[in-house]
Amino acid sequence: MNPVEKRLGVVAVLLDRDTAPVDQVNELISSFGDGVIGRLGLPYPDRGVAIITLVVDMPVDRVSAFTGKLGTLPGVQVKSLMTRAPEPGAHHV
Repeated sequence: MNPVEKRLGVVAVLLDRDTAPVDQVNELISSFGDGVIGRLGLPYPDRGVAIITLVVDMPVDRVSAFTGKLGTLPGVQVKSLMTRAPEPGAHHV
């Protein structure tokens, strides 16, 4: 795999509403924003959490750096799923 090859994927971020530093989470998402192509945020008060789902298009090493930084924050859990999707402009039969 080419180290600069971009991957299409999903990053799920689960925030404990009482302990997660929401401002820091949003700052990190913004700092990697050029690779984020979609964002959905859902509060889930019954469980005391908020869920952020991000659709990303970035190299695997950058996703690892991003999720690693998010995962070090208190009250934050992160999972990612990456796939090899066709490159932009590729034609398929």
